[in-house]
Amino acid sequence: APWVRLADTDEVDPGTLKSFKVGADYIVVANVDGVLYALEDRCSHEDYPLSEGDLDGTELECLLHGATFDVCTGKATGLPAVRPVRAYDVEARDDGVFVRI
Repeated sequence: APWVRLADTDEVDPGTLKSFKVGADYIVVANVDGVLYALEDRCSHEDYPLSEGDLDGTELECLLHGATFDVCTGKATGLPAVRPVRAYDVEARDDGVFVRI
């Protein structure tokens, strides 16, 4: 699977979420204390951007109904979501942030 460059490494600060469009996909990158994670940027409960939500440690809360997800795995950790969201491989390199599609 190809790696795609999303951003400069300084565009996703620790404790923040940033959304990117890659082809037809929307991907949210979460920076947890300098470690990057990437998930599909759509809540599995209702089609709403997770990048609008709140990041608390490794937990991402959807703004719409409060569903929570583990940013490390995409696993749903709080209702009303029960299905996981897709997690992507992500790397920070010297020349930017890359995700494997």
